[in-house]
Amino acid sequence: MFELIKSCERGYADHGWLKSFHSFSFADYYEPKRMGFGALRVINEDRIAAGTGFGTHGHKDMEIISYVLNGELAHKDSIGQGQAGVIRPGEVQRMSAGKGVMHSEFNHAQDRETHFLQIWIQPEERGIPPSYEQRSFAEAQKRGQLCLLASKSGEQDSVRIHADARLYAGLFDGAEQAQLALAAGRLAYVHLIRGGLTVNGQRLSGGDALALRDEARVELSAGADAEVLVFDLAA
Repeated sequence: MFELIKSCERGYADHGWLKSFHSFSFADYYEPKRMGFGALRVINEDRIAAGTGFGTHGHKDMEIISYVLNGELAHKDSIGQGQAGVIRPGEVQRMSAGKGVMHSEFNHAQDRETHFLQIWIQPEERGIPPSYEQRSFAEAQKRGQLCLLASKSGEQDSVRIHADARLYAGLFDGAEQAQLALAAGRLAYVHLIRGGLTVNGQRLSGGDALALRDEARVELSAGADAEVLVFDLAA
């Protein structure tokens, strides 16, 4: 069983310096049918104008993953991490907000925007000490396959999250294809960042998503310059 969510169904906010698409209810965008999926609470596709960014603000009890597509994102926080925490394409940053953290995110470049995805996953435990982690993943690790970016165990050199969830990324073009087996009762959420891709028989275009329940696997094929994220989630 699955639900196709088209890119045009997402919420949208234009703040001038920030343009953002919201896959789930966020800030002023409220859609009762889009409050999250399993522990997945937020996928925001953000474009930050040159020389601007998010000033210091707080988070609590959330696993926050940043996935940069173009440009750079400079991160600083109140726990002494990220003083040199610039996130570039191919890098993934995980911040566990836990019992509370203040941080800022800026695009210091004066000649180009920063395009990135901000992902929030609800943790299994509240009030944990805040922490931070960053990893780099080469394009070859994602080419024609799913590369594990984040997991509860931190296996395969993925960033460790405090949630029963696994996040994969893949790049697919032409005949490249992959499958991800799902354990009984698991949920899967597929977000196509760009390009075109067939997922379990459904054709997706950039910004589209497929939410899957009671499926044995996720099947990816017929990519056209596709970059995709796949979430394996507890029900």
